[in-house]
Amino acid sequence: MKINKGKTIVLLAGTVLTAMGLHAGAFRTSGRVALSDSVKTETTTVDKPNSVVDEVIWVVGDEPILKSEVEIMRIQSEAEGMKWDGDPECILPEQIAVQKLFLHQAALDSVEVSESEIARGIDDQINYWISLPQIGSREKLEEFQNKSMTQIRQDLHDDYKNRLLVQKMQQNLVSDVTVSPAEVREYFKKLPVDSIPMIPTMVEVEILTQTPKVEVEEVNRIKNQLRDYTDRVTKGETSFATLARLYSEDPGSARQGGELGYMGRGVLDPAFAAAAFNLTDPKKISKIVESDFGYHIIQLVDRRGDKVNVRHILLKPNVSMASIDAAKERLDSIGRDIRNGKFTFEDATAYLSDDKDTKNNHGLMVNSVENTRTSRFKMKELPTEVARVVDTMKVDEVSMPFQMVNSRGKVVCAIVKLKARIPEHRATITEDFQTMRDIVTAKRRKEVLHDWVVKKVKETYVRINPRYRNCNFQYEGWLK
Repeated sequence: MKINKGKTIVLLAGTVLTAMGLHAGAFRTSGRVALSDSVKTETTTVDKPNSVVDEVIWVVGDEPILKSEVEIMRIQSEAEGMKWDGDPECILPEQIAVQKLFLHQAALDSVEVSESEIARGIDDQINYWISLPQIGSREKLEEFQNKSMTQIRQDLHDDYKNRLLVQKMQQNLVSDVTVSPAEVREYFKKLPVDSIPMIPTMVEVEILTQTPKVEVEEVNRIKNQLRDYTDRVTKGETSFATLARLYSEDPGSARQGGELGYMGRGVLDPAFAAAAFNLTDPKKISKIVESDFGYHIIQLVDRRGDKVNVRHILLKPNVSMASIDAAKERLDSIGRDIRNGKFTFEDATAYLSDDKDTKNNHGLMVNSVENTRTSRFKMKELPTEVARVVDTMKVDEVSMPFQMVNSRGKVVCAIVKLKARIPEHRATITEDFQTMRDIVTAKRRKEVLHDWVVKKVKETYVRINPRYRNCNFQYEGWLK
């Protein structure tokens, strides 16, 4: 890239958080353009059928924004029901330009995302599409898109990579933003009554789980399978990546040949991390590792400082119905003793629950959402199985045992207690301080990101087609 007059140069395209007033439609532009050597002209050849020329409407740094990009984004956004607070012909080019600023900074700061993170995002998008009434299945989605599932995933890959890069860059920029209780109270005091947010019905739930026992024969079957994979790779019969794609039960990484991307020790399961960071030879495969997720074999891809990139194959033992029934019987007995007053639900979790995340907190489930932790959940934020049970429960009631899949993908059995149900209400500073603090913190973060964009715009070469100069832009400084 060339630097113009000492200005900051920007790269690529992505997205920014909704707090910035931008939306996910920006990721779903399709079609790739073959740019001319210079972006000083107002037209460039476009590499897609039925189109000969395409107009450059903005230039940011030395990166063009094409009219076709804006049009594709507009069509896709409208198809998803997006409503515009203004003229989309003005809003969308500005969004693309802002995305370029964040992505360029992410490149400068060496912000990285793993292939497993990208795959999870793509899975979420595909599952959302399939959930739509007009789609309903993978086959219908392929028919609707006129593409195979592999092609759909490939088309989404770069968009989701950019989304994650921008989100991480923004998180880095606002990571130090905090607000004091006094600031929260002052903000709340100045709000008109009709501007105070409505808080939807929330619940607090305590949970006690029992993990069904896995039979020794099943564990041995899994281990023998992993040993067979190791032997086949060692003998050169196949590659580790091929076996991961075919057999690994980690959907996030299996499609990437088991590759996780660069990760630090702290974000990995301790047993997995110990084995991964102990590898030194990419040709060697680890011994079988048991983690909270199942059983793994691991192959080193690369090391970079205090991060490691590995491939892995995960197999999860099957749990028999007899084991599930036995776990439910134990929970049924525990629940009966709680109802009869032999001990409290809270005491039972400390001694009898297998849930590492809650047993030392009286079984209270914690909702980690948008960088905050709270014991309150909207019903849609609870695990599906828990929400289904809690929906009809009364406060202090203890449920009957039920089966669910925990956050680590394991089958467990559980009973829950509804600790509290808070009806929909207008927020108060005493009852909803955390919610109000989140609102004020989000406002401060939005201001920090806005100021950062304005500063970058001033430092960046920008040229805009004259017909866009009457637009009412969200960020000042675009017009030089």
